[in-house]
Amino acid sequence: MALFWGCFIALITTAFAFFSRMYLCDVRFGADFNLDKGTIGALKGAGIWPFGVSIILFSLIIDKVGYRVAMIFSFVCYALYIVLACMAYGAIQGVQGADLAAAQAKGYSYLYWGSFILGLGNGTVEAFINPVVATMFSRDKTKWLNILHAGWPGGLALGGLITIGMAGVAANGDWRLVLGIIAVPAVIYLVMLLRVQFPVNEREAAGVSYREMLAEFGAFGAFVGFGLIFAQLAEVFAWPSWLTWTLTAIVVIGFGLYTRSLGRGFLAFLIIIMMPLATTEIGTDGWITGLMEHPMKEAGYNPAWVLIYTSVIMMVLRFFAGPIVHKLSPIGLLVVSAVLAIAGLYALSKTGSSGMVVIFAAATLYAFGKTFFWPTMLGVTAEQCPKGGALTLNAISGIGMIAVGILGFPFIGAIQEKTATAELAAGPQSALVEQISSEKHYVLGEYQAIDPDKAAALTDQAQKDAVAAANQSAQFKALGTMALFPAFMLVCYLILFFFFKSRGGYKAQVLTGHAAEDEKFTGGVAGPADL
Repeated sequence: MALFWGCFIALITTAFAFFSRMYLCDVRFGADFNLDKGTIGALKGAGIWPFGVSIILFSLIIDKVGYRVAMIFSFVCYALYIVLACMAYGAIQGVQGADLAAAQAKGYSYLYWGSFILGLGNGTVEAFINPVVATMFSRDKTKWLNILHAGWPGGLALGGLITIGMAGVAANGDWRLVLGIIAVPAVIYLVMLLRVQFPVNEREAAGVSYREMLAEFGAFGAFVGFGLIFAQLAEVFAWPSWLTWTLTAIVVIGFGLYTRSLGRGFLAFLIIIMMPLATTEIGTDGWITGLMEHPMKEAGYNPAWVLIYTSVIMMVLRFFAGPIVHKLSPIGLLVVSAVLAIAGLYALSKTGSSGMVVIFAAATLYAFGKTFFWPTMLGVTAEQCPKGGALTLNAISGIGMIAVGILGFPFIGAIQEKTATAELAAGPQSALVEQISSEKHYVLGEYQAIDPDKAAALTDQAQKDAVAAANQSAQFKALGTMALFPAFMLVCYLILFFFFKSRGGYKAQVLTGHAAEDEKFTGGVAGPADL
């Protein structure tokens, strides 16, 4: 179990890194490095999009280079991140006057590339821990992948507690101490995993060739996965759309010719589900935290307590995933989760200004719904597509992560803006819509948005109040629209439920070992790491 817990602590490291960096982006980096909100957004994104890219690309070679090499690479990334962050801090210390702007620009450059390297490290952690745990516990993958991914909310909760305790240091002191907390779990997992023997991947042990692994992913998987990667890189490096389509076509044609496969239909269906799933879970999280910020501050509490609370719920539930999966089956659990997520989002959309307790209750319902989405989808992928090995298991995570960045977050923002302008147009200050709104464009089309500069220029208090009320109401009401995502997922999960029911019930596809009856693979049968 040392191998499993080492992987668990590695995932905690990713959560520590995510939380501390995001927190400092909001409370410190803007002032220290003279960054506007757009630049802060780019800095935040630099630590996220490389995750999806690295997890997909590393999965193509991880069986060749080995899990240990991937683990060491991830640790080196964390070490480089800390070094670059310290260099960024040092770049501006004691600098004043005419030299300050150049020092801030230099410091920001260190932070940006440090964040990029951090994102690569986080993606590499996922690239090795998921197939390692799926291989160790090949008879009950869904249960143990859920337990493994309790490390993410557990890390967020622990990181949140530490950050609250260091809030004064983060705001006014040496923020390197806040970033430096990731060194603790990083060193622990390095020491633990350097001493253990990594298993041979289930795919390799069963004699499934590299070509067969790629065939599971196929041309369709390559189209979605690499299409999203090139689209993300196009946003970062501002290259033309024709180059994105050309590069995607080259990879897809190459995959098709080499594998002679469009990909497995079941996996293609899971890939389609994963994109709205990622938007439902990751995209909506930012809204719920924002909704709670005002009532929490009014009650005299740090808004980070909301994240800690919901993270603890997720961590505890994921630890007890085994009995729940055994009772419902993985697909049954996903059906129930989708229903709870729909109910939670709809309840949030109706809370409005109901107060902290009511909003907190609705957020709790939503937290119960989203808890099992991600790890259970990984479990279903691993159990139904074992020939895909590390590639299919990790690529579906990478696709979800990149999709929420390229499609999910912009779509959520567009919904909020559309709702706010509609709210304003329906109120007593309807004439303001033409005065302060402007047409915007994003990847899925056009929308009308309230221009922040025009809104800030308003001098009439009644008009300002109307705009603020429209924006606040839009945050809640737009969540009702977001419920369409888990509603779509529910339809898909019901299709899978009846599909497996027609075949006699859900059964895992096991390449080696015993027949994968439900009561066996979900019941905690001893895996290799238990022996």
